[in-house]
This record gives sequence, structure tokens and C-alpha cells, in this order.
Amino acid sequence: TSRLRPPDRPPYVIHTTTTAAGERTLSLFKDFNSSMDDIEDLGKDEMVQREERFEVMPKSFKRSQKRRDKDPIESSGNIPGTQSVYVKTWGCSHNNSDGEFMAGQLATYGYQIVDKREDADLWVLNSCTVKAPSQDVFVNAIKAGKELKKPMVLCGCVPQGDPKMKIFQGASLLGVNQIDRIVEVAEETLKGHSVRLLSTRREKKDRVNGPQGTLNLPKIRKNPLIEIISINSGCLNQCTYCKTKHARGDLQSYPPSEIVQRAQLAIRQGVREIWLTSEDTGTYGRDIGYSLPQLMRDLIEVTPEGVMIKLGMSNPPYFLEYLAPMAEIFKHPRVYSVLHVPVQAGSDEVLSRMRRKYTVADFCRVVDFLRGNVPEMSIHTDIICGFPEESVDDWKETLALVKKYKFPALHISQFYPRPGTPAAKMKRVNTKEVKRRSKEMTELFLSYETLSGKVGKTYKVLATEIAKDKKHYVAHNKCYDQILVPMEEGLLGRTFEVKITGSGKFHLNGKILRDSLRAPRTLLPKPLPKGTLSNTNSEWKSVKSVEKGGEIKREKFEKTKDDPKRTKTIEDQGPAKVVVIAVIVVLIAALYLRISAAMETTIYLEDQQ
Repeated sequence: TSRLRPPDRPPYVIHTTTTAAGERTLSLFKDFNSSMDDIEDLGKDEMVQREERFEVMPKSFKRSQKRRDKDPIESSGNIPGTQSVYVKTWGCSHNNSDGEFMAGQLATYGYQIVDKREDADLWVLNSCTVKAPSQDVFVNAIKAGKELKKPMVLCGCVPQGDPKMKIFQGASLLGVNQIDRIVEVAEETLKGHSVRLLSTRREKKDRVNGPQGTLNLPKIRKNPLIEIISINSGCLNQCTYCKTKHARGDLQSYPPSEIVQRAQLAIRQGVREIWLTSEDTGTYGRDIGYSLPQLMRDLIEVTPEGVMIKLGMSNPPYFLEYLAPMAEIFKHPRVYSVLHVPVQAGSDEVLSRMRRKYTVADFCRVVDFLRGNVPEMSIHTDIICGFPEESVDDWKETLALVKKYKFPALHISQFYPRPGTPAAKMKRVNTKEVKRRSKEMTELFLSYETLSGKVGKTYKVLATEIAKDKKHYVAHNKCYDQILVPMEEGLLGRTFEVKITGSGKFHLNGKILRDSLRAPRTLLPKPLPKGTLSNTNSEWKSVKSVEKGGEIKREKFEKTKDDPKRTKTIEDQGPAKVVVIAVIVVLIAALYLRISAAMETTIYLEDQQ
């Protein structure tokens, strides 16, 4: 797999060191006699963690014919693409999508993806850094791998945000924006080398297609019926408690053409649900002149009946701008009317210390508008218990907010100080009090029911999963309630109607209406078998080719004086804007000519003197 360095790439110097344990580590140093690409590379570790470099290959030595005949190479375990790999992912749906992409690329190159980690030649561990417990699970997995002497590639937000952790010694590290290079890193790791690719920046020609270059990558879906599409990476916030920002960085959106083509490819492969995910879906497109409502409309146009779209988490401040258009989108029959809007606290004082960029009133406006305009709209949220300096009155306000809205899904977590974050330096609430508040919030959440009023109603549902009891399928109605139905052949991946016969805190029980199974339905492609590699799209169009063909029309969303709900495109701006721009250009040109003439006169006078 060795490649020659192109002439436009800067040269590097490779140093190989051997530890006392016999591990070989390749260190890559930039040759500073060449032109420097990024000033930010100065001041970093000596090891250049960049995506620009090609595979790191150990220095090879020619073996004499006599030596080769006497000591033939046993290549069965060393040929790239013949080993088995265990891929494990923790965390959010964005992380799960990354894990599926990495498994797909490895399988494409011949590696066998296995479920039992003991049977694997290589471990790929994809981490989450949102909470301390999730990071602890990741660290424990690394320790287990070292005990079994397994080569490991460590991925995700933990190594990206804190690459100097001692536990990482001897393992390879792969950054969140470098997952398209997992095969290169896997090959070198299996040869006994430690490789680090952690740069968050890419070449301009790659960044136009999104943070990872492209979405046209092979993958192995955990659920063949669900396609997870990352629409953007990073965010626009600076929350004082968040470690993910250190890993994912600022907002980088995928072009709409990439996302639409990814959805079309997944539908052709039998997918029934399209999940749109990111650290904050509400910010989508702000860096590329697009918007979330327009992306949703683009996707609805290519989504057939029988396939549903599910929008992931969005923070209140950015979603506020799209309340009216998004309410209309949530009412569309092919879009689930559910949204995860994290509030984190019910006190403005606490939100200010968190730097959340919104107030409790802003959050309430989002919830009230969506619930008031979308039938049976389901809002999920998050609560952090015991944030630093959170007073008793602050906590009571948070409890009151939950009592007011009775959220059907509530993600409760205790505050954990994350190293390197501003909140880690704030005065903490007593640990026992934090646990008490967490218990109090949990008891409040369990004290009410939101589903009992739906008993007796009839819903159209889509079955996509097998329940944990292995006796039921999990189906979802329009507002994404979890409905358990009997496991009958032919139901998985199909739309049908049920009558609700019972309810619990987290689920409904449904009786299948047989007439709905006999009704005509849209013929959709058959889903791929579980664990099957999904191929890429050979007809994939790059951003430049799509824009040249005019298939995607970029819009600039602005509020109009006549109708605050209406948005206007660039074409709606009218001729006045064109005239103003033309006048500015003429003035700049005239100023340039005058300056040039003055400089020529000055030079002439100096020559005369």
C-alpha cells in the first residue's frame, strides 16, 4: 500500500524508535526546509498530526536470494486485509454513524468484522467524551485490550480531545474527521506501529464536501432498516461543561447534495428510517449559506411513502429562527413529529454559567409553539443535576419546569467536571447533594405518565427493531412512541395499523389491524441482510458538478417585513441590490485608478530629481 509523495505535498522525516517492551513507534516530523502550510502547526507536539500525510511505512530492507530461500516469509497473518477486526462504538448516533462507516471501509478491503472481541486480531474502539462514565468504559476497554495484547486503534472524541492520556501509549489514534483513513491506520497498527491522525483540518478541496470529505463511503449498518446521516459536525456554542467541543470543533456542514445523495443511496438499499444527526442540527448550513428547513424539504422530495425521516437534537437558540417552517415540516406524513431539545437547567442563572445562549423563556417558546402547532408533538430534553454553584432555588426552578411540561423522555445526568473545561474550575456542589438532586429528578420523572391517554387509539406504525425481550417488534407511530407488537413474519420494515391496548411508562402495546396488512402499499427495495456491507454510489456527484447542473438551489433565509414567517431567496432581493453592488464596484475601480495614477506621478518626480 506504499505510495509516492506527490510533488505538491510537503516532505516528512520518519524516525523509528523501539521501547523496552519491544514496541516500535513511528514518529513523523515535518521537514521545515519546505514551505509551511499552517502556522498553527508550530507549537504543537513534534509529531505532526495531519491528514495530509500518506501511509507511514517502515523502512524496508532487501533480503538476499540465499536468505529468502533459507527463511521464507510466512504471510498468512501479515497480508493486509486478511485479519479480523472488532469494532465497538459508544455514545451518540453521530458516533454510531462513524463506527458504521469505519466497519464498512475495513470490510471493503477484506477485513472480517467480528462480534467477539477475543477472536479479533485488531480492536477499533470508538469513544464518547460527553460524560465521565462513558469515558471510563472506554478506558476500561483499553485496559482489557492491553491485557489480551490486542493491537488497538482508538477513535472518537476522547483521543481527539485529550490525545496525551497515558493509557493511549502503544495504540494508534484516529481523529473524528479522519475516519475515511481507518484502513491505512489499521494496516500500520497490525504491523506493530503506532500512528496518529488527529488533525481537525482538511484541504480546501476536501472541506467543500464536509468535515470528513464525503458521505459516499461504504458502511455496515447495525440495523439494516436505519440509516444514520451526519448532516454537520461541531457546533457554534462554547458551553462551559462540554468536552465534545474540544474534539468536534466549530460548525462544518455537509453540502445538501451530499446528504440527499446519501439518503437516496440508503433508500435503494432498503432502509426505512433516515436519522439526521449532529451535535446541533439547528445550526445546519450556517457556514455554507443553507438552512435546516430547506434541507428537510430537499429530503422529503426524495423520500418515498413507507420511509420516515427523524431529526436529531437541536439547541433552542438556533431552532427559534425556524419555528414556523419547521412546524409545517413536522406535520408532513413522512417526518416523525419528535424533537430532542436539551434545556439542561430551568434557571437562567445556571444557563448563564453554562453559556447556553438562551433563557428558560426561549426554551418554553420552542416547546409551546411546536406542541401548539403540531398534533401530538413529542419533545425530549436533558437535565444536568448539580451544576457548579447551582443554588437550592435554581434547582427548584428546574423541578418546576419538568413538572410543567412532563416530558415523555428525560435524559438525567449528574454533573461531572470534564478536564480542560471552564466548569471544572468552578465551585462544585457537594457530591451527596448532587446525587440527591439526581434521585429527586428521577423520582419526579417516574411519577407521571404521558402514554396512558393513548389507549384505545389507532395509529399507523412502522416496525424497525426487535424488542429486548426478543418476543416483540418495536414499531413507532408519527410522534415516535415506542409500540410493542407481536413478532410475526413479514412485519419488520413494514407500515401497518395498530390499536393501542395497553401502556407503560416507556411503551405502548398494540394490536395489529389485519385489514391494514392487506391494503395496497408502496413497493420498496428489500433491506440488506444484517451485517452486509453496503456499497458506495458509483454515480455520486461532487458538490461542484451538482451546483453546475443547478440541481440544488442555495437559499439565504431572512425575515421579511411583510411576513415574518416567510423566507426569501437571493433571487427575491430585486434589482435594487444589484444596482447598489454595481455602484460599489465602480467606486472601488475609480479609487484604484486614482491611486495608481498618483503612484506613477510620484515615481516620475523622484526620477526627475
